[in-house]
Amino acid sequence: MKLLIVLSTFLAFLTACGNADKKTADAATTTTEQTEATAPAAADVTTVQWLDSSQNFGKVTDGEKVMITFHFKNTGTKPLIISNVQASCGCTVPSKPEEPIAPGAEGKITAEFNSEGRVGKASKNVNVSLNTKEGFATLLFEGEVLPKK
Repeated sequence: MKLLIVLSTFLAFLTACGNADKKTADAATTTTEQTEATAPAAADVTTVQWLDSSQNFGKVTDGEKVMITFHFKNTGTKPLIISNVQASCGCTVPSKPEEPIAPGAEGKITAEFNSEGRVGKASKNVNVSLNTKEGFATLLFEGEVLPKK
């Protein structure tokens, strides 16, 4: 009887491991397919120079809203297309240019940080999807939120 229980457990373990490997392989394939589908064509790739990719907004009082502006320049030969901007937290609302940025032209991405209920040190990211070789950039801002008096 003990042998039957041990064998059943072993068989269940092997079956579960096989399914986990298949799920992992399926997930890897899906991720690769998604990356290939969203990656810009090599002919449409450009370069960007971030003039201020990291900023410190200093000290603000709890409840204040802070507007952070990140400046960049299209240093490539193709139009720069910013397809998406996404904040690391719901307290930050980023915005991007809707039109492509011509070669040699400059642009900006803004992020409004709502400090309500965020007393202490704050460090937030804005993730940018764009048509560069890397395909993305991460912008950072930080500061300190002081309690209301």
